[in-house]
Amino acid sequence: MAFTKEDVINALRTVNDPDLHRDLVTLNMIEDVKVEGKKVFFKVVLTTPACPLKDKIKNDCVQAIQQLVDPWAEVEVEMTSRVTSRRSDNQPLLSGVKNIIAVASGKGGVGKSTVAANLAVSLARSGAKVGLIDADIYGPSVPLMFDLMNAKPAAIEKDGKTLVVPIEKYGIKLLSIGFFVDPDKALVWRGPMASNALTQLFSEADWGELDYMVIDMPPGTGDIHLTLVQQLPVTGVAIVTTPQEVALADARKAVGMFNQESINVPILGLIENMAWFTPAELPENKYFIFGNEGGKRLAEEHNIPLLGQIPLVQSICESGDKGSPIALDVTSPVSEAFRILAERTAQQVAIRNATRKPTEKVIMKS
Repeated sequence: MAFTKEDVINALRTVNDPDLHRDLVTLNMIEDVKVEGKKVFFKVVLTTPACPLKDKIKNDCVQAIQQLVDPWAEVEVEMTSRVTSRRSDNQPLLSGVKNIIAVASGKGGVGKSTVAANLAVSLARSGAKVGLIDADIYGPSVPLMFDLMNAKPAAIEKDGKTLVVPIEKYGIKLLSIGFFVDPDKALVWRGPMASNALTQLFSEADWGELDYMVIDMPPGTGDIHLTLVQQLPVTGVAIVTTPQEVALADARKAVGMFNQESINVPILGLIENMAWFTPAELPENKYFIFGNEGGKRLAEEHNIPLLGQIPLVQSICESGDKGSPIALDVTSPVSEAFRILAERTAQQVAIRNATRKPTEKVIMKS
């Protein structure tokens, strides 16, 4: 029995996006439908190349056509993506960046910078265009973690302005205050000086078009955080903690800060780092040396997603010290954990863009 393009489209109206709970046709995720005899071709345009449900969506499409149109249909589906954005501002700062993800923590020592670096690498590995700003002004770690300790960014003239060109490595555009200061000297800056330095990293650089800008924030809650949300439309925040109570207590403060009515920046979810210790010689063993699932409980307490649980293994530290983030090693189980983290983070960004009001800068009332 012959069937038409309209028959195919109507069948695809029965396939819902698992996150957005609306059908793919209504969401404009189906393109280029072609029918030639029994052969069917179409594209599914996902909201991110890091979509964790792409296989399910593809299988659901094929099943819908074979059940509702023709059981003998030969279905070819091309899975592609177009990263969504909900920026409502027309400001020049990072104007080509679709989504700004702040990676924050309530305290230092929880591995926030390691998580931010590997999140950026994993997003880039998925096919997204990614940038990483090292906003940890007093303790910049990007130069070390990307083997760029002696790197000096170039500058170009553009539209009458001198702009810094971010350094590209591992498919990521990078800038850090560490590229511009002596690594052996401590920065003795008051809050306004640090905030101004951060502003220059995103206002005086040629970032171009990016799907995701990951910003590695300083630990705690302070001037830098307020500067960020007041000057940039932050899509959402990912908060890093470890399972022990002292870290969880500070993570609660970070959640509370971004949830304040005067700030109200969406929290994409919680990342539990150092969730368990796994020795290299016993890869199947888990030792909960910092406590068991404290991050998971905190996420449930605040009704926010648990984006990932990252184990404590020696190779994470070693790879960072060597300037090659562990997420680059496709053979490592830890790389898989960061891949899942990137997928879930991108998933929450897409959900946020589809379900919440447009992203705006925070206007603090005096």
